[in-house]
Amino acid sequence: MDAFPHEYKVAASAASEGEITLTAEGLESLPSAAPAQFDGPGDRWSPEDLLVASVADCFILTFRAIAKFSKLEWTALECSATGTLDKVDRTTCFTAFTINAKLQVPDGTDTDKAHKLLEKSEASCLVTNSLKSTVTLNAEVTVS
Repeated sequence: MDAFPHEYKVAASAASEGEITLTAEGLESLPSAAPAQFDGPGDRWSPEDLLVASVADCFILTFRAIAKFSKLEWTALECSATGTLDKVDRTTCFTAFTINAKLQVPDGTDTDKAHKLLEKSEASCLVTNSLKSTVTLNAEVTVS
């Protein structure tokens, strides 16, 4: 891992109408638009979608690192995230995020340890730690 601090540079460009193009060095460009709730087309990734996707993505990446360090064997992790956007004191902001995680582990795995590592992952996720919203984790571990 590189020494801190890390910098991540993303550019956005658009005309007066239509989609926005997001770019970053070495990555494919990504079309973006306002979500349907804000009169957008609803068929492209929006900033709101990308933020909620970052929560789910970071949770899995954090769990992967923590599980590896803790020597927890696992076979699959499905994660969905929901972000609640609301008005607070006339300011539109995300007020809460819910992470639903379903972890599959091999037979003989310590499921209590697996639950604790899921909880540790939620507490350690750099994306959720960077947000001022409440974050709730609903975790499920199954043996396959």
